[in-house]
Amino acid sequence: MKEIKDKARNKMTKCRACKECNGVVCAGETPGCGGKGNGSTFIRNVSMLKKVLLNMNVVADNTPVDCSADFFGTRVSLPVYVAPIGNIEANYGAKMSELEYTKALVDGCGKDSIVFSGDGANLDVLMEPLQAVSDGWIVPTIKPWQSDEMKRRIDMVKTSNCSVCCSDIDAAGLISLKKGTPAVEFKNEEHLKEIVDYAKIPVIFKGIMTKDAALSALHAGAAGIVVSNHGGRVLQDGLSTIEVLEEIVRAVDGRMKIFVDGGFRSGSDVFKALALGADGVLIGRPFSIAAIGDGQEGVRKYLNQLQDELKDTMMMCGCRKLSDIKRNCVTVQF
Repeated sequence: MKEIKDKARNKMTKCRACKECNGVVCAGETPGCGGKGNGSTFIRNVSMLKKVLLNMNVVADNTPVDCSADFFGTRVSLPVYVAPIGNIEANYGAKMSELEYTKALVDGCGKDSIVFSGDGANLDVLMEPLQAVSDGWIVPTIKPWQSDEMKRRIDMVKTSNCSVCCSDIDAAGLISLKKGTPAVEFKNEEHLKEIVDYAKIPVIFKGIMTKDAALSALHAGAAGIVVSNHGGRVLQDGLSTIEVLEEIVRAVDGRMKIFVDGGFRSGSDVFKALALGADGVLIGRPFSIAAIGDGQEGVRKYLNQLQDELKDTMMMCGCRKLSDIKRNCVTVQF
């Protein structure tokens, strides 16, 4: 992965591909990869994960470890998914089209994972990735546009073979999109229900950070949520996603899928989220760097690394399948 980062560093002008991707060096660099303002929310996402400690348990049998998971009826090799990132040139300074970027992700993941694709004011950001696959193995993620534009883009997504769609409603906090044409807007529970009813396919809402927001998404008919603060890019001095995850899981009580993103870098980080009740983890920046640095080969190497790390952590914590990963597998120090 060091070689892949070195390659990516030479292809980007906005991301430094730091040894530790923790938001410190790029604080305040938006558009770009950094967190908003003082960068504290991005930084906290990473730092608070270190306060979830693993409980080693090697009194276990020798059966093989299986970390495969179900994603709305599709079997994947591990519960890790590529987070939606669009406008690669604007955010990373990389000369790479949305189609090239998504193809690197999709081809690199193969049938082992699923890619959440991005969206932007330029319609190509949404539509180009849909050309990267023919079998629906991506989840288009639509910004929270005003109602008519939202419906127009849902109609476009439904012409693809994608069976699940997402909306990153936290993107309502991106000032550049609020002032642009088309414009994003905040969505209340009634708006969320309107999106679900119009889409007529499972909808995931990304950008949930409180139990009340999670319950609103549930009442609106969402198939799932992503506990997310948009990578710390829309609010400074916010809580990390790992801090709020467990309370949201308790409130939802198994009634819809719960995913989480924000600072996850390794298989052991993924294990921590699963132990606190998540159904899966979305990872963004490291996958982007892998795709920019070495295309589909870089993505494949990173995904294999995550799978090896997750299996190793499961083995050392006495777990042989995902259902074995329980709350008592970790100790939380916050």
